[in-house]
Amino acid sequence: MALKELSESDVRELTVEEKDRWWLENVYRGNMAQLTFRSAITGVIVGGLLSLTNLYVGAKVGASFGVAITSVVLSFAMFRALSRIGIAHDMTLLENNCMQSIASVAGYMAGGLISALPAFMAISGKVIPIWQSILWLISTSLLGMLFAIPLKRRFINDEQLPFPEGRAAANVLDALHLEKSADTRSKPRILGFSAIAAALITVWQSPAITKLLRIPFTLPATIDGGIDWLASKLNWTPAINGASLGQLGVRFRLDMAVIALGALLGIRIGGSFLIGAILNYCVLGPLMIDAGDIAVGPRGNAYDIRQWSVWPGVALLSFASLTPFVVDWRKLTKPLATVFSKRATPRVDPLEKIEVPRTVPMIGIPLTGCGVVLIGYFFFNINPLLGITAIPLAFVFALIAANATGRTGATPAGPMGKLTQLVFAGLAPNSITTNVMAAGITGETSLSASMLLNDIKPGYLLGANPRYQVVGHVLGIIAGSVASTFVAYELFIPAYVSGNSASAFPLPAAEIWTKVALALSGETQGVPVSAGIAAAVFSLFAIGYELGQRRAGKPFPISLIAVGFAMVIPFWVSFSLFLGAFLIWLPTVALKNARFVKHVLVENRDTCCSGLIAGASIAGILVATFEISQH
Repeated sequence: MALKELSESDVRELTVEEKDRWWLENVYRGNMAQLTFRSAITGVIVGGLLSLTNLYVGAKVGASFGVAITSVVLSFAMFRALSRIGIAHDMTLLENNCMQSIASVAGYMAGGLISALPAFMAISGKVIPIWQSILWLISTSLLGMLFAIPLKRRFINDEQLPFPEGRAAANVLDALHLEKSADTRSKPRILGFSAIAAALITVWQSPAITKLLRIPFTLPATIDGGIDWLASKLNWTPAINGASLGQLGVRFRLDMAVIALGALLGIRIGGSFLIGAILNYCVLGPLMIDAGDIAVGPRGNAYDIRQWSVWPGVALLSFASLTPFVVDWRKLTKPLATVFSKRATPRVDPLEKIEVPRTVPMIGIPLTGCGVVLIGYFFFNINPLLGITAIPLAFVFALIAANATGRTGATPAGPMGKLTQLVFAGLAPNSITTNVMAAGITGETSLSASMLLNDIKPGYLLGANPRYQVVGHVLGIIAGSVASTFVAYELFIPAYVSGNSASAFPLPAAEIWTKVALALSGETQGVPVSAGIAAAVFSLFAIGYELGQRRAGKPFPISLIAVGFAMVIPFWVSFSLFLGAFLIWLPTVALKNARFVKHVLVENRDTCCSGLIAGASIAGILVATFEISQH
């Protein structure tokens, strides 16, 4: 049964009151169980686990991914299995939806732990207490949620923006509960098999685990040994300008979570990562080593190329991200004007008893905003006046980010953070920590506001009560913040702050935030002149490239954002992203008519890759924790 939606002409012509009455009469399922004890507990548990997958991938790659569909399929499969053995009944459609609202927002709570917070701690040279990080994440996310409540009436009820990820989750939920076809019934199996396979491979790659379990051999976690063996047989040492591949950082680790993420990103983005990595480590790096601008790293046997390349890399991805926003500034101011127009609220409110009361954001935003300002002052030494300035700025940027998410499915929290850093470079030019954490307010609130609307969209399509979804959002914020913060402190934050971070968790997003803050604060005296020149050249190139894409009306074959990211992360990460994209692209081209390829790699690609990421990430965290305990 197709989801009931208004036609495009109805969306244009009907008033908000008429749209709300139509939804109440044709879509709303007021009597169906929604936010129950089991849906809340399941959402908290699943969301806590999925927040770790984003933490794991984000610490390696610097980006996060949506977990709504993963949580939907996982919870559906779990309760279907329990119902078949007589322990529990199936979840209702809206219970499953409410659960995914909780789990989805929890999955995104790792964002601050891979960007602003570790950047602040690295700059200040001290690890702040865990409880302070948790309070910061919860308060900024609650502020973003409160910002989103008045935006819901405009973007979802009135403009009916698609919110692609939310719409996809609604379609999967509808299909699973109706069991329309063998395809929808196979989704839980595909998710489960891929998660188990990725987890087993990840565990098998750990020498400590295989030794403990007395497994005769360990799966290789890299292919470096094979390359070295082949080179020795050929009596050839691969090198560029006298530097071996190992010294240049050209290594080939195999991480199932990163490979699966590359498969999700696609061949254009994956190929762009590989191009950026080769440009950085095989072209620019050797040239700068010859020029004397890149020295041997702290370990004494490899060149620290990223200490140089982070500057042109940040310039490239920053200007590639920001140029479309600057060019289309009129599109950014339009949602700000429409939200406060008279049409945004109907004169008679048919949904008064089920929409979140207007008094909640009216009272909650000032109170939560004051809390954020006070936390910023006491924990991060942000001047209260600057903190107060950050709140309305955060609302404007949250509005822009939510509008972009609703139309494209992509949340530009990163570019919004860069814009905030630029603003605070003028307001507080000599405070690097203020620059980072004020931008952190914008990043967290923008993400939270966008995610609330993205989670409410499937509920709107399926007839859920929006009040229950907002309550679920709060539960997800708390669950994700607590789970991901404790694990982040265990795995990589102390090591990153001390400068001893292992390459397995490079935290590229935190590196970018740090370098941007240093550059904007004028504290870049130690940066080689060549890095500054390269940053200027790459900035101009990014502006021209993005303007060219806009003029052409279609994306060019290479993504400069991916190329810039490749310059601030290890070579092996970019290679793994490309490998995943290539491994899923090749069979879809060469074997496009094969039934298995079409069913798993095309129709269920997102489900398969989500399972691989979830299984590999959770297993990877457990393996890393075990290995740390052995030292």
